[in-house]
Amino acid sequence: MRLVIQRVKEARVRAYAGDPLAEQSGVQSAICGEIRNGLCVLVGITQGDGAAEVAKAARKICELKLLRGPAGDDSPKARQSVEEAGAEVLLVSQFTLYADVRKGRNPSWSKAAPGDYALPVFQELVAEIRRRGVAVATGEFGAMMDVELINDGPFTILFEA
Repeated sequence: MRLVIQRVKEARVRAYAGDPLAEQSGVQSAICGEIRNGLCVLVGITQGDGAAEVAKAARKICELKLLRGPAGDDSPKARQSVEEAGAEVLLVSQFTLYADVRKGRNPSWSKAAPGDYALPVFQELVAEIRRRGVAVATGEFGAMMDVELINDGPFTILFEA
């Protein structure tokens, strides 16, 4: 599992109604997930990811001390985790995190898990974070989406579970 974890002041995801070409054809989008102050996490799932990777990713998302402390203090000792701050998480499934661009000009997606494998893993990650008492919003799995965010810092972490 590959994660791009971003500290955000706000983030939202808009999904297009099931049509991969919807944006080009002028179909309207709808906000399907939105948070204030927390983490926006892009989630790439590969073949073989399962319960161990879900547990490790959920723990990191919930416990990493990335958020500003009380009164906006951004010193390392003042930073808080999502759990400590009572902040929210926006999870967005993104198979493109497993693109292989080492050869040629076209990415290979061979390491990205197919949707029928990735969806239950993604759903379990959402459930695991919620079990820890953290509010989670999501994008729409498999949909064409626009992700909007205001990155706080900027502060971006890459993590492999």
